[in-house]
Amino acid sequence: MELSQYRPRTRLRVPGSRVERASVPAVDAHNHLGRWLTGDWSVPDVGALLAVMDECNIRTIVNLDGRWDKELEDNLDRYDRAHPGRFLTFCHVDWDELDRGGEALAASLRRSVDAGARGLKVWKDLGLHVRDAAGRLVLPDDPRLGELWEAAGELGVPVAIHTADPIAFFDPVDARNERYEQLLAHPDWSFADADRFPRFERLMDALEALVGGHPRTTFIAVHAGCQAEDLGRVARMMEAYPNLHIDIAARIAELGRQPRATRDLILRFPGRVLFGTDEFPPNPETYATHFRFLETLDEHFPHSADDPPLMGRWHISGLGLPGYVLAQVYAYNAARLIGT
Repeated sequence: MELSQYRPRTRLRVPGSRVERASVPAVDAHNHLGRWLTGDWSVPDVGALLAVMDECNIRTIVNLDGRWDKELEDNLDRYDRAHPGRFLTFCHVDWDELDRGGEALAASLRRSVDAGARGLKVWKDLGLHVRDAAGRLVLPDDPRLGELWEAAGELGVPVAIHTADPIAFFDPVDARNERYEQLLAHPDWSFADADRFPRFERLMDALEALVGGHPRTTFIAVHAGCQAEDLGRVARMMEAYPNLHIDIAARIAELGRQPRATRDLILRFPGRVLFGTDEFPPNPETYATHFRFLETLDEHFPHSADDPPLMGRWHISGLGLPGYVLAQVYAYNAARLIGT
């Protein structure tokens, strides 16, 4: 048998539970319902998605795929305008306009907000792929972007920013890499080549400089602050920068293997952590796993239905958050930041 065929079954006997509905009407503050990532609408049947949302007690989904101009209008028509209150769409900016100056990017954001965008989504291409006309890599703390971030603050819309990926994606893809199977399946997800990509710490330094340099702008550092493996630094940044928030999207695999540290972080900053899944199309199984993680003290359960799990061959444990914290994480924080 090859190691890739190894599928061990846990023999640990622990009580478990299933949580099919969020304890309060929830906001999935991180999802992708558009077509720029997939080439077509990631949710082909909006009516079926609404049924899943009702089944799982999801009041609203934040769609991070608005892009700009016509693509934004198409997303707003399909989701926000057709189903008021159930969907809220964030825009992007076109980094090809960078060499026209920060004014052009800020103007694009203003047009998008006027059209109905509820926030700005910044993907990881900023820092890893975006280059200026001279071929230089552009990082989030580039001073040419200052007008864009200031415009978001003036408009009162949050910036949901994804900087970097799991730390293992920057390590050599070898026998010591804990995401080895994932990177073998998706070799383009590796950023180990230091000649092509900044190091993980440089990207986190850029994120911190960005947040610290624009205190009047609200930032949501997605994926557990973009560094779920280092909650110590996440906590230090949240303590230092009151304008910094995080979501848990696509990181319960990381957070659930350090449940005490994760619970401590959320209890320390209950008003600055948002619920999100980053699972598209959204489905009841993913929601049930997230609800179990947040609401119960269950130990040693799968974080994914994948076999083997794409995001690590380990199990997770629940946080058992108190009700007043769940209400903030599930809904109140998103309502305050995004206006759900």
